Amino acid sequence: MATSPTLAGPAERALRHLRRLPAVARRISRYWQPRAGESYIRAYATNISHRLPLLYLVVIFNIGSLALRFSGKAPLALLAVAPVLIGYAAIRAVHWLPARTARRPVAMQRADLRKLGQRAGISGVAFVAWALSLYPYGDANAAGLIQVVLAITMVSGILGIAHSPPAALRLAAAYTIPASVFFLAIGHPGAIYVAMIQLFGVAMLLWITHGQHRDFVRLELSRQMLARRERQTARLASANHRRATIDHVTGGMNRRAILARLEEELVRDAGPRPWLALVDLDGFKHINDTYGHAAGDHVLRTVGARIGAIAGVIAQGRLGGDEFAILLDSAMTADAASAAGRQIAAAIREPISHNGANLRLCGAIGLHLAGESSVSGCLERADTALYRAKEQGDGALVRFEQGDEALLQHRIAMTRAFNDCTLEDQIKLLYQPMHNCLTGQVLGFEAFARWSPDGHEWQSPGTFMAMAEATGRTGDLTRMVLARALAECRPWETGLDVSINLAPRDMVREGTVDAIMQIVEAAGASPASIILEVTERALQVNPKRAKAQLHALRERGFRIALDDFGAGWSSLNQLRDLPLDLIKLDHTLAAALVSDPGARAVTGMLVALSWQLGIACSIEGVETADQAETARGLGIHLMQGYHFGHPEPAPAAFAAMGRAVA
Repeated sequence: MATSPTLAGPAERALRHLRRLPAVARRISRYWQPRAGESYIRAYATNISHRLPLLYLVVIFNIGSLALRFSGKAPLALLAVAPVLIGYAAIRAVHWLPARTARRPVAMQRADLRKLGQRAGISGVAFVAWALSLYPYGDANAAGLIQVVLAITMVSGILGIAHSPPAALRLAAAYTIPASVFFLAIGHPGAIYVAMIQLFGVAMLLWITHGQHRDFVRLELSRQMLARRERQTARLASANHRRATIDHVTGGMNRRAILARLEEELVRDAGPRPWLALVDLDGFKHINDTYGHAAGDHVLRTVGARIGAIAGVIAQGRLGGDEFAILLDSAMTADAASAAGRQIAAAIREPISHNGANLRLCGAIGLHLAGESSVSGCLERADTALYRAKEQGDGALVRFEQGDEALLQHRIAMTRAFNDCTLEDQIKLLYQPMHNCLTGQVLGFEAFARWSPDGHEWQSPGTFMAMAEATGRTGDLTRMVLARALAECRPWETGLDVSINLAPRDMVREGTVDAIMQIVEAAGASPASIILEVTERALQVNPKRAKAQLHALRERGFRIALDDFGAGWSSLNQLRDLPLDLIKLDHTLAAALVSDPGARAVTGMLVALSWQLGIACSIEGVETADQAETARGLGIHLMQGYHFGHPEPAPAAFAAMGRAVA
């Protein structure tokens, strides 16, 4: 039988509504049932503890009112129940006082909430039964009082435990069912209306209770989410603070944190200022290269811990690399601060055990009483003292004295002059020949830069390169030196090689390879006629980046030389890993060749190793015929030094070899 079109639409809508009923019921049930989480338990207990004592106070007042109203009318035994009910209500009110509830553990609060529904039902039935048992002993006014008391108590009870819906439901049943049955049983003229009103009122109260509980759950959910976000924010803030202030290697203060602490000490209104000590570790690179970075990190952590254990150290942190900054107690005298510095130096000298090896190093220390108003001023003076300590070597300690101020101001003035100068006008190049002792030929020239602030006093790179690095002009200097060396030596005409030194920052600067190539192409030279010299220090800034730069230069056709090899602690791995065409043995080996068998042994080993690796080997700093003859006997044919010629301007250098250059 076909369905009438007029009925099909309503029927389908009704079916859809019926299908949604289970989902609606589940949604209502979700907010009707109390949540079991620990935070919810505490929230339920806290909220209810602020309501239940007041509810019990209402109950006590209502019981007392009924007992007083029926006094002398109801049997004494029936009236004697009132004190029992009042006592029970008072005990429960005290039990649920907010302060007492808050002190209970979660497990006990959970048990109280679970028992609340049972006790609400039992106590509700007991109260209703007692109140209705008084009904026959009063007149119409007394009977009306019982109905009012029951209604007020029921409403107060349901609203008082609204955040425990099961308990509210049991309490509503305990009041409504006995009272409705009682009035229907005694034939009360308005019993049906009373029952209907009670049922309707209870339904509305329970619906209100459901809404309150739903809002409570939502509010608690929001509060928990907010608390979680606050905890996450706090963790992130703590992590960011740690990253910003804690050195990831030593676990102590990093550069930012220790300098911030120094600034705090400087901005104090009164009181003496602390001592600032700068420590630079000597021998750390050797440990890193020989035993690996794990050993180096272990050394830094150990040194940091040892420094922190020295009496008088109020703060210490790593500035970077192997340099530490230390703040010493401002109450120390100059002698006491120096004594503390010597203790630090002695602690650093103590062997450091790592994987069965005893690692040894020392630390140069520059000490300064922080009397300046700026952090940079304090660092400059402590760094000046550190520079002098490093010159003395063997972990020396130097204190910045009043007489050092003039030297510092001179250095600052020179740095400013270098920063403001036009390099093309105040840089000149000198050239030293590179000899092949087998053929007696000059193969090329190494270019040496000299800078003068006034055109009279000329400084070597050992002096002004620090200024170039401090002012960020090393790139400008490298490009200017290369362009001028090509213009003055003209290797495409003379057939001689030109060798220039690259600065440490050239090894990490983006665009270095392209900039050098553009200069060479603009001059019309061949990259094969240019030797680019790098030192081990230049490779330490960023070894991975430096290696990539050297490979890129080698691919463009340039030749690569490792300069000053054998000075300090050299890593033989560099000979294997780097794209080298030439190693230049340091002048200290040349100076010791004639008199020191050990120097001859090391030199012979390095020459043999370079041959096996297919790398040419030369030696710098040859000043005597004996040194040249000894080097030749060890297999070195490429030499450079005063014995063959001093650095001179291009015309003089070419004239010395009997050739002229345009």
